[in-house]
Amino acid sequence: MIIINTNRIGSCKHVFLIVCSIFLLLSCEKTSSTVKASDLLGNGAYPAICYSGYRTDSRAVEPSIEEIKSDLILLHELGYRIIRTYNVHFEHTANILDAITDLKQNDSDFEMFVMLGVWINCKGAFSDNIDHSQEDYKGNLKEARTTFNLIKQYPEIVKIIAVGNEAMVHWQTDYFVGPQVILSWVNYFQELKKTNQIPQDIWVTSSDNFASWGGGDTSYHNDYLVQLYHAVDYISMHTYPFHDTYYSQILWSKGYDNIANKVDNQMQDAVNYAITQYNAVKAYMLSLGIEKPIHIGETGWATVSSDFYGDLGTCAADEYKQQAYFIGINDWAKANDISVFFFEAFDEAWKDFNNPTGSENHFGLFTLQGQAKYAVWSQYNLDALFLNSRHGKPLNKTYNGDIDSLKSNVRDGKIFKYGI
Repeated sequence: MIIINTNRIGSCKHVFLIVCSIFLLLSCEKTSSTVKASDLLGNGAYPAICYSGYRTDSRAVEPSIEEIKSDLILLHELGYRIIRTYNVHFEHTANILDAITDLKQNDSDFEMFVMLGVWINCKGAFSDNIDHSQEDYKGNLKEARTTFNLIKQYPEIVKIIAVGNEAMVHWQTDYFVGPQVILSWVNYFQELKKTNQIPQDIWVTSSDNFASWGGGDTSYHNDYLVQLYHAVDYISMHTYPFHDTYYSQILWSKGYDNIANKVDNQMQDAVNYAITQYNAVKAYMLSLGIEKPIHIGETGWATVSSDFYGDLGTCAADEYKQQAYFIGINDWAKANDISVFFFEAFDEAWKDFNNPTGSENHFGLFTLQGQAKYAVWSQYNLDALFLNSRHGKPLNKTYNGDIDSLKSNVRDGKIFKYGI
């Protein structure tokens, strides 16, 4: 509290000037360190995106801080203010935080916050001796402690902690764990908040598939999941209609009379499908007597596929469909005060390095070389962005910006039943 002794001030004019000065001082003190997770999530002024930024087919080759800076400047120019990372056991995450710090120091208008991922594994993950009944406690503890140190070092940047990435969903056969493991690490960070070891306004969640949050198969419903709902600050759920074009018969099964609008109608179906999964999670949460924010921690659409989603499969993968989904899901989210961490900023070649045209490598809004895909160049005036791409060349568009050329590669979505 600031007390002004007006008996020592000679005039009302002096009082006015002092009050104004104090107001300006307090305004200046409201820096990014005072921004809370609750200010960011569900706020349309803070668009979010998933970011890794690897440029080769191996994670052993990490981007430099200067390369990360160039990516972040581009994302900032496009309006993004929150990025999501996935683990802290590579130097890459610390480099991202360093890059943001440097950019903020050099430009007072630069603003970027981080949803920091904490990778969680089962015992023997990614090996021939996987044990889903136990966790890799030593590895998970190291991940948690590293996260703690990063939060202490960058409290003005790290605003959300995501414990595990699709770590509870059963189809992640290389590493999934039970919800009791995720619960234990969520409680670990919540206890750090309670004891003021990390800022109390950081939000803690787990970012997982809609089914893992109880919105699908009832096999996921158990007491540990209920406890997890109580423990987290909000629910971060994933939804992927793109993948379900292959695994679900609900999508793209309608017959549309107007063939010219068939793809547009199919993509609206895909958006509605994602909304249905969101609502299923919300319904399950409310059935527990719990009411907390739900945001989409991950969703996206690949543009290239030689596997299930290409010309020999569902024909789901192309830039036109990515653009339709990008607009549709973001319009719905903005209208409902929901944050969407769109997956992802840039294509990455390491995810399916043995298959360069595999869909996992092509979820980016930008290509590996930094070309803007249709979802981006139809939303922003890229010609007005005097930026460089990843290779020091002027930013350009895929298909040289030729919409007719782009559309010539679009196919109607096909029903492709799993197993046939």
